[in-house]
Amino acid sequence: MVDKSRTILYVEDNLDNRNLVKRILEAAGFQFIGTDNAADGIALAQMHQPDLILVDINLPEVDGLTMTQELKADAQFEKTPIIAITANVMRGDRERTLTAGCDDYIQKPIDVDQLPRQIARFLHQ
Repeated sequence: MVDKSRTILYVEDNLDNRNLVKRILEAAGFQFIGTDNAADGIALAQMHQPDLILVDINLPEVDGLTMTQELKADAQFEKTPIIAITANVMRGDRERTLTAGCDDYIQKPIDVDQLPRQIARFLHQ
């Protein structure tokens, strides 16, 4: 059973993807916060102190990797797990996400059954 106080922030500009992840996470017992851009994502992270952050790499204006670097440079988020969720599957993409400070990388399409387990694994580390 998941601790219902666990809050997940998802920064994703595609509303359908964001809503899918919202349904998956809420069904698994997580609290969900979502937004469509990095600036709001950073503001929401500072306001809500989520237990884990999911971020799409290809965001408008400021990309997810830059957002991750900004968050990880802030002492209050250096230990917060940040997981990139992206359709990018080119050689080197995983390494780029890890170098930017992401703790892991999940490829789209999202596996509905695996996502809650992947998140729970990071929350219990």
